[in-house]
Amino acid sequence: MENVEKKLREEAKSLLAEKKVDVVVGYEKGTLPLTATPCFITTPEEADRLVWNPFCVQNLAKFVHDLLGQHHEAQKRVKPEARRKKVVGVVARGCTSRSLVIHLQEKQYTKDEIIILGVPCGGYLDGKKLAALAGGEEIREGSLDEGKIVVKTVSGERQAALKDLLADNCLVCRFNQPVIADIRTGEVAPVAEAEKEYDPVTAFENLPPEARWAYFEKEMAKCIRCSACRNVCPSCYCRICFADQSQPRWVDIGADPSDTQLFQLMRMYHMVGRCVDCGSCTAVCPMGVDLRKFLKKLDKDAFEMFGHRAGVSLEEPAPLGAYRETDGEDFIFEPGKKIEA
Repeated sequence: MENVEKKLREEAKSLLAEKKVDVVVGYEKGTLPLTATPCFITTPEEADRLVWNPFCVQNLAKFVHDLLGQHHEAQKRVKPEARRKKVVGVVARGCTSRSLVIHLQEKQYTKDEIIILGVPCGGYLDGKKLAALAGGEEIREGSLDEGKIVVKTVSGERQAALKDLLADNCLVCRFNQPVIADIRTGEVAPVAEAEKEYDPVTAFENLPPEARWAYFEKEMAKCIRCSACRNVCPSCYCRICFADQSQPRWVDIGADPSDTQLFQLMRMYHMVGRCVDCGSCTAVCPMGVDLRKFLKKLDKDAFEMFGHRAGVSLEEPAPLGAYRETDGEDFIFEPGKKIEA
């Protein structure tokens, strides 16, 4: 990772010095042990703040969309002859690059407005697994050395293998390399156990309908509707979310369980063909809601019914945004029937 980090800083420094980008969105060392936080680099001198390691969690495509969206809005208030283009550089792992592809497909910005600094990814640290290693205590110090995570708390020192603390989505990720990149800063990352990608979903599908619904109710009962999952998701960028609308009011502001269920159901269905399994929503959820299982179910259906994987190719449209004469339709009348892509 040190070589990747060094190359990343060099490339960012060069892009800023040559004024090819206005800002580079990346990661810098966090204020707490074993953490990294998104950062915005605007001068060549700041490029040395950039880091790349297993503590880099957030999908940075969200920030790219927000930066360019704000710029586009601001430019509407400027005289045509004075308008200028903004170019954003972004550090992108596999899932981040897939979110960028989705943004480009959905015409949120154009390719000449971004420069993608592709990095290989071996997975990122799961905050909840790390907290469990620390026994729920405050981590005073932490380090990563030769594939081992070491934490020091008031009770003493504990350690575990990094691979045992990686996020679940990283363990089965098929896209360890960016699917699209202008600059690549590292070697090919090791391949994860992709063949197990849908195992939890398959086991869930095999449960009786009553058991599946009971699990959904149990998970949704945890949700406090803080909207952290929505706010961190790179595919959630509606100017006004349905959950915030008052005319009509889709979701009430009370604590009725049905409102929480509706909020999550509608958000999930907005993710059909658009979720890249980056894990950002589960990473930020303060209540530990198992959002990924339901999103992964939709991803599995899109792949089995339409042969679609979200954000893999600029040429491949989302399944709900395209029609082929060969599309199977039996699933409409027989939801449990598998369709050949």
